[in-house]
Amino acid sequence: MELICVRHGRTAWNADNRFQGHSDIPLDDEGRAQATALAALLRDQRIDEAVSSDLSRAAETARIVLGPREMPLRLDPDWREMRFGDWEGLTWAQIRAANPQLDAANATTVKRYTPGGGERFDELAERVRRGVDRIAAEVPDDGVALVATHAGPLHALLSVLLGDELKVRFLTASVTRFRRTNGVWTLARLNQTAHDAS
Repeated sequence: MELICVRHGRTAWNADNRFQGHSDIPLDDEGRAQATALAALLRDQRIDEAVSSDLSRAAETARIVLGPREMPLRLDPDWREMRFGDWEGLTWAQIRAANPQLDAANATTVKRYTPGGGERFDELAERVRRGVDRIAAEVPDDGVALVATHAGPLHALLSVLLGDELKVRFLTASVTRFRRTNGVWTLARLNQTAHDAS
């Protein structure tokens, strides 16, 4: 089985480097253009099942990528971004100003912090594991599933499927591919964008 995992296109909060979490921020015009370029990249890709976070930025990205394919898109809240609680809508500089004990060098290392009213990384990983298990139960071993999600769940997938601590900043409208052969998951492609199709 193959998982084609797409991070959503850009939003206004991405452009401002604001933490989004469960806040339902839509794609901006650049984000829609990114998703359209991604749709062209994946135009000939076989897809047997399509799943998305229920947040609009991911669901719209998925619908653009699916294009004319006549297949349902299943919305699954387990693929939502990590819940950042009190940090949502803030930049890292604003968060640091209010929380000077935080390590200035680790703005994207979500495993290290639990925001007030937010979610722990192990809680995120557990719901991502549930999401993967649902897909694995529905898609045949030789099947392909599209998952439209967010950076946090992609980090969790690296941990859940590979037990890996890769340091990567997932780009908006990027593709990361996982393959399962004989019950073992491997990473087939990391953080590919439409302008890096090689």
